Amino acid sequence: MRRHGTSRTTLTWTALAAAAALALSGCGDGGTQEPQGPEGSTAAPRVQLPKLPGEKLEVAAVWTGPEQENFTKVLKEFEKRTGASVTFVPAQDPIVTFLGTKIAGGAPPDVALLPQVGALTAAVENKWAQPLGPEAAAQLDANYSKGWKQLGAVGGTQYGVYYKAANKSLIWYNAKAFEAAGVKPPKTWKELIAAADTLSASGTPAVSVAGADGWTLTDWFENIYLSQAGPEKYDQLAKHQIKWTDDSVKQALTTLGELFGRKDFLAGGPSGALATEFPKSVTQTFTGGDRPAAAMVFEGDFVAVNIAQTEAKVGEDALVFPFPSVGDKAPVVSGGDVAVALKPSKGAQALLTFLASADAAEIHARQGGFVSPNRAVDPAAYPNAIQRDIAKALIAAGDDFRFDMSDQAPAAFGGTPGAGEWKALQDFLANPSDVAGTQAKLEADAAKAYGN
Repeated sequence: MRRHGTSRTTLTWTALAAAAALALSGCGDGGTQEPQGPEGSTAAPRVQLPKLPGEKLEVAAVWTGPEQENFTKVLKEFEKRTGASVTFVPAQDPIVTFLGTKIAGGAPPDVALLPQVGALTAAVENKWAQPLGPEAAAQLDANYSKGWKQLGAVGGTQYGVYYKAANKSLIWYNAKAFEAAGVKPPKTWKELIAAADTLSASGTPAVSVAGADGWTLTDWFENIYLSQAGPEKYDQLAKHQIKWTDDSVKQALTTLGELFGRKDFLAGGPSGALATEFPKSVTQTFTGGDRPAAAMVFEGDFVAVNIAQTEAKVGEDALVFPFPSVGDKAPVVSGGDVAVALKPSKGAQALLTFLASADAAEIHARQGGFVSPNRAVDPAAYPNAIQRDIAKALIAAGDDFRFDMSDQAPAAFGGTPGAGEWKALQDFLANPSDVAGTQAKLEADAAKAYGN
């Protein structure tokens, strides 16, 4: 079994669930701020970077569209301060396979942003990753809690900087669709199913599910499992210390089937959901006035990036509530992207130093759809009240958190399109009645990937 030298990670239930509720109560205040100065910053640089005239760097990540565009603004500021030239390289999932191909061809990127803990561990085991240099480590020590530093370490050595975090336990909803159906944000799973029934009866399918992207389905499962089975079981399943044939998994899949099993609840039905990629799942929820393709879409704070591609305004047309409680407590699952150097170059270490600074994070924060675990980031950098509350709660959570379960798993099980957990849950979306068959497939794939 692949091990990671840190505590396993889901952000504090109480702190972040409360923050999402705060964001909901403050949804009428969009709080949008006009950027000032270069890239929206008025402050003097807080991190010193070396001059790197003529140096060329490549940075790889699985980001596309507006997410890539927003990160590019951060890279441009790095170019301005150092004189280096940086090229963004769009990577494909699984990123470990993508990087392996690049490295085998003798052309690895200088820095990669890895979306899974398992990917960082694999990069270290394959001897691709470079330990963090002293300047980047100093920024990390100054700006990050112990828990986020540990997440970027393997075997006691610091390799990565968690540049981006995510609260993946939020449900965003179309305010007009809810108003038209007379529905209020649910607090429990039972209330969610009742609201979905009312919405669908009103003529608007309840939920837009991005079934074409298997990672969103793992997030659905993880939120239900964490709330229903509890954190101890969650940790055990994340490490494959209990099998996917366990009764707790059966209960979670049965619960998820209450939603996925109602064709009228899903935008386009099961076949439509399986053909819907994540960006479309968001945009189709916030277009069409009071008759959108769906009334709700589930995913993290980064949904705001895709809402910005529509005419809807976060805090007015697009509101949010915490993932409803299935058990005693509402769940909050966190994810994140860790930056790691793949070349022993001065430029790669300088970029990691910059990404560990509040300077870089605040540039990205101003664009929306981004939350940083960097505690030195000024909350005023976030463009609206919803994002500010989510970010404040992330910092307030300190070290008491757990991470996305599939991101902790070996990539072959938890992070590969068309395989492992992603594929098994896509098959479950197509046939939610086959709980036992789904469990058997999940366990067979997990046992193979974990080696136990």
